[in-house]
Amino acid sequence: MDFHQKPVTYVGEVGLKVMDIEKMKRFYKEVIGLDVISEDGQKVELGAGGNILLKLEKMEGATPKQGRYAGLYHFAILLPTREDLGKILIHLHQQGIQLGSSDHLVSEALYLSDPEGNGIEIYRDRGPEQWNWSNDEVSMTVDPIDSQGLVEEAQKTPEPWKGMPDATVMGHIHLHVSNLIEAKNFYVDGLGFEVVSRLGGQALFLADQKYHHHIGMNVWNGVGIPALPEKEAGLHYYTLIMEEEKRSQVVDNLRTMGIEVVDHDDYWEAKDPSGNAVRLCV
Repeated sequence: MDFHQKPVTYVGEVGLKVMDIEKMKRFYKEVIGLDVISEDGQKVELGAGGNILLKLEKMEGATPKQGRYAGLYHFAILLPTREDLGKILIHLHQQGIQLGSSDHLVSEALYLSDPEGNGIEIYRDRGPEQWNWSNDEVSMTVDPIDSQGLVEEAQKTPEPWKGMPDATVMGHIHLHVSNLIEAKNFYVDGLGFEVVSRLGGQALFLADQKYHHHIGMNVWNGVGIPALPEKEAGLHYYTLIMEEEKRSQVVDNLRTMGIEVVDHDDYWEAKDPSGNAVRLCV
């Protein structure tokens, strides 16, 4: 299943408020391997294959994240193949980057943070035919990754790591929220996602059309946490790409729920109940 073909709703790009834009640009270019698509000193757009996945925006007077707020847990960059994941694993190890990792049954994933503390997941999917569904929920777990197998996969071809492959996409986003039920209502009743997995009463995973998840959300920072302050570095917004007809329905749903939706030229923007800004694009 190619979930990036319409009419599936999926995550497009993630926007970050940053303090040191040059340092962050170097990190995402040299360590993560994204291409610089455009820059003007205050903003840098990075991506792969000509598609923007990440936008860095310098905020004057921005301060580091200091407390427990809603916002970004991680954004997740999806690689085309297991070989690609093996090659970047070797590259990150050579760069001395501190990594976490997990086998989630549906995917294999690496975890790290950028210089300003934003969480990053880099992963590859197993084929959907290998995912195990029961009662409309997909089985996911947190098992040790087969790092040796990844390295061996990478070494099957002599080509070294050359950055993110052209077919790299933003696979999903995982958010800190203040209230799981309120967040679920916004994303399910408002945006039209469905719950596809749960982790106790602490986390939910939502998807469109049976992906393992496009949106993750958790209350691991605490129930009732405030929104990220405007002047603190971190998540600025993320985009959801959807069909125009569906976007019109989503806007109607949100407004019926009493949620403000602002019309900008290229997108509509709403904030979830935790203050995370979502840009609705076609």
